[in-house]
Amino acid sequence: MYKNYNMKQVTLSLDLEIYLEENDIAFAIDELVESIPEEIFSVFDHKMGTSSYNPKMMLKLLLCGYTQSIFSGRKIEAMSKDSIRAMWLTQSQFPNFRTINRFRVNPMVQPIIQECFIQFRNQLVSQKLIDEEAIFIDGTKLEANANKYTFVWKKNTERFEESLRQKSKEYYLMLVEEQIIPSICAEDEECGMAILFLTKIIKCKNQVLVI
Repeated sequence: MYKNYNMKQVTLSLDLEIYLEENDIAFAIDELVESIPEEIFSVFDHKMGTSSYNPKMMLKLLLCGYTQSIFSGRKIEAMSKDSIRAMWLTQSQFPNFRTINRFRVNPMVQPIIQECFIQFRNQLVSQKLIDEEAIFIDGTKLEANANKYTFVWKKNTERFEESLRQKSKEYYLMLVEEQIIPSICAEDEECGMAILFLTKIIKCKNQVLVI
């Protein structure tokens, strides 16, 4: 059972949407995550215990932070409270940094985040918003072109050269190693065991994450 999360419901969060530019990066992130088939998220479903945050919402928040070069769980938490685009993506829900960190080190989440990163970066390269040696771009430039995106989960990236997918995967693993793991280690000791899983992924660069 998840906490209520509905992008179509008429609430205060829709009022926030009017403050976003028509081609804001938030809409590209929303479109990408919403293109993921529902069955992929079925592994997170539970009927017992307290309700949890919707994994789609958590994923959108993470991607919003990563595209702005924000990798610290504490800073992503702060962004969720003071960024209009983040508040729209989360529908004004505010997970704390420990919840954010536990979510992103979850082995079931890793392949989804990786594929999202690959799809997003491949789109940027294909539309010549970045060259093949860049990891990401600043939000300002992306916002000017965000409305060009049409995400169809995985199918969009199948037409890209395998070398481009591999390069995007390498950049993702580099971010995990150099930015994400150090940020989590510095602020959340409870994620120690899960971090071992992330480290294993980095060491096995040819490992295929199945979703």
